Amino acid sequence: MTRKYFIHATGLGLILLSAGTVEGQAARACAPHDAVVAHLADGYGEQPRAMGLGSNNVLMHLFANEDSGSWTITVSTPAGITCLLASGEAFRPVPAPIPGTDG
Repeated sequence: MTRKYFIHATGLGLILLSAGTVEGQAARACAPHDAVVAHLADGYGEQPRAMGLGSNNVLMHLFANEDSGSWTITVSTPAGITCLLASGEAFRPVPAPIPGTDG
């Protein structure tokens, strides 16, 4: 069952990373990276939990608060602008699969 969740989480990450650039994303909430990180930490207690590099050097972060279950996915441009992509509740960390097993 753990492997199933790992595969779903990996697939979601790949889908988000394949979204491309965030240039011209006026409809999304965007701000300098430091301001977004501070807002997520101060307002929601969310801390970085995962990250990955996408096309055009766009950086994806998953922030989460394991106590409240809130989570947010952001993407950041090389210029330091970070945009909110998605947020929600019921975050649960997924344990890494044990090497040599099916998970």
